[in-house]
Amino acid sequence: MAEILGLALVDCRAVAAAAGVHDIGKVSIPQEYLAKPTKLDPLEWSIIKTHSERGYEILRPMESEFPVAEIVYQHHERLDGTGYPRGLRNGAILREAQIIAVADTADSIINSRPYRSALGKDYAIQVLTEERGIKVLPDITDACLVALAEYP
Repeated sequence: MAEILGLALVDCRAVAAAAGVHDIGKVSIPQEYLAKPTKLDPLEWSIIKTHSERGYEILRPMESEFPVAEIVYQHHERLDGTGYPRGLRNGAILREAQIIAVADTADSIINSRPYRSALGKDYAIQVLTEERGIKVLPDITDACLVALAEYP
């Protein structure tokens, strides 16, 4: 997606580095929550949502040329402030984090989860289109749609 957006090589590398570890904070989440075959209760969901901050805490001491820890921290934030963990809005969210957010959304819809079957590419396209410009930047959504068109 970063390449489709025409980002500089260094920015593409930052996205790739963060994408590879964006859910590292899940190592601190009880496995029974991550593998639960039914819907999470509100307490369990609140614990799952801490994975972004936990990832930040794990990665912050290892920061290199890219702001990987901050990207990981922000990968569930949304333009309209409905994301987590900090409820950031448009200008406060790193572009790299927004790219990962859109890719992560598509991935979570297209692929199966312990609590549900895969919902498919068509449904992912529908959700991304509905969220375009509201929860995610239009150009990032469009780049994901281009990437999905190439996905089998």
